Amino acid sequence: MFRLFAATADLLRHSLGERCMACETRPAPGGLCDGCRGDIRRLDTSCCPRCALPGPAGVLCGRCQSATPHYDGVTAGAVFGYPLDAMVRALKYSGDIAVARALASVLADRLPGEPDPDAVIAMPLSDARQASRGFNQSWEIARQLPLRWSSRLRPGLDRIEDTPAQAGLSLEERRRNVKNAFRASADLRGCRVAVVDDVMTSGATLDAAARALKEAGAAEVRGWIVARALRDG
Repeated sequence: MFRLFAATADLLRHSLGERCMACETRPAPGGLCDGCRGDIRRLDTSCCPRCALPGPAGVLCGRCQSATPHYDGVTAGAVFGYPLDAMVRALKYSGDIAVARALASVLADRLPGEPDPDAVIAMPLSDARQASRGFNQSWEIARQLPLRWSSRLRPGLDRIEDTPAQAGLSLEERRRNVKNAFRASADLRGCRVAVVDDVMTSGATLDAAARALKEAGAAEVRGWIVARALRDG
């Protein structure tokens, strides 16, 4: 009920008011005004092929060389910063469901070169977090992807621990925090899986999710991320 009400209210506000989803001041029939759209910093294609941190093309970064992640690669739509940070906050903390469509379009712009996965899975929330929020922002983003990919969206991963927030933790603390937080809930033997999430910072959450998916037989796990943060924090 909350999601239906929020989605209806936000669609009316953004479509009839035609205000930018980020700055909310300028007309933006397409969701983002030209100014805010121009502020989106696309991720450089010269980056680590595993975690998407900037660096020499095709060369694993030092972090991925020292501890190989369970995920096989990351495709990110843009660098985490304005206006995407404002949009992510509006979606997650204000229930602005309509923003998910614009965030999905940022990710979708980078997906045409990706091999089609067998399954698209939204990064899950714990039951407590989902009950509190009323929706899963990653699911809302994933279902707004073009039909080529959204048609493959399915359940398959549960977050079985309601872990503390990752912000402010060191890399090792983040890894310990989410190490056993996920459990696969589907038979994924031989499947290529794409995990959709809004933001990736250290990659610890995606790594833990990929570990659970591979334990369930997934052949490949890739992260499809709207925005890649370039610093842990």
